[in-house]
Amino acid sequence: MSIVENKKAFHDYFIEQRFEAGMALEGWEVKAIRAGRAELKEAYVIVQGGALHLIGSHISPLPTASTHVHPDPTRTRKLLMHAAEINKLIGSVERAGYTLVPLNLHYTRGRIKLEIGLAKGKKQHDKRNDEKEKDWKREQQRMLRQKR
Repeated sequence: MSIVENKKAFHDYFIEQRFEAGMALEGWEVKAIRAGRAELKEAYVIVQGGALHLIGSHISPLPTASTHVHPDPTRTRKLLMHAAEINKLIGSVERAGYTLVPLNLHYTRGRIKLEIGLAKGKKQHDKRNDEKEKDWKREQQRMLRQKR
């Protein structure tokens, strides 16, 4: 079940592979995500010290958060994956010129997980072609509906 999706990632990148990662979250963050107060639009994943970190994601704290905790909505969050998967991703990012993009936040067996995409950037003409293709498919569907 998806919580929030990063639609901008599909517009800006060709997604080659997908991976699922856990996140090291604080209690108030889990509550806020369950309330639907998370955003991935400007977020990205970096490799730092042999680990993956999510930067730029915004989780708005609930107004009922406790008074002794001072929440930071855009803090860097560590991603949790098996070491072999992390090493594979690090190799792809450093050697092949790929980038890691957060795709969506979802529940898996009650836990909050982040889907990461191994992606290559799109050029402007690629984006235009995708837009034309989408418009053409929409037009085809419209014509099929009118014939019935």
